[in-house]
Amino acid sequence: MARNELARKQAGQGGLTEAVTNPGRAGVLEICRSLRQLLADVFALYVKTKNFHWHMSGRHFRDHHLLLDEQAEQVFAMADDIAERARKIGGTTLHSISDISKHQRLKDNQESIGTLAMLVELCTDNRDLATFLRSTETYGDVATASLIERIDQTERRVWFLAEITNEP
Repeated sequence: MARNELARKQAGQGGLTEAVTNPGRAGVLEICRSLRQLLADVFALYVKTKNFHWHMSGRHFRDHHLLLDEQAEQVFAMADDIAERARKIGGTTLHSISDISKHQRLKDNQESIGTLAMLVELCTDNRDLATFLRSTETYGDVATASLIERIDQTERRVWFLAEITNEP
């Protein structure tokens, strides 16, 4: 019996092929490139969220401070899964802060801004992260695609921030 047929029968799914379970070296390289960018964006968003958490002020300080702390924890929790996925398939991941800055697509915040501007910026960045999650190249690799399930959690952050800031 051919290897692909055996894999289909063992998996109990007629559509499973070797390409799905083994994206090949080119696929691994492309998946890892996508995961590196995603991981860099996750770290950039984490640092920005913590920065805004630390610098929050105003009459809703407590609520916003606690919300951003909760959101930062959610964002940081994504990092290990993304990095370990790249390693599990034989690739590499980020090595340093300069590596993060080289691969990130989200912009850093270098200035002091008001509370509303912080929340609007985080809303936009989380919306962008959801887009990046959707566009992460998986080459049909189901385990990599399962990382994308974080979209719901990311969209929830967008929803909360949009409601606070009245952003569409």
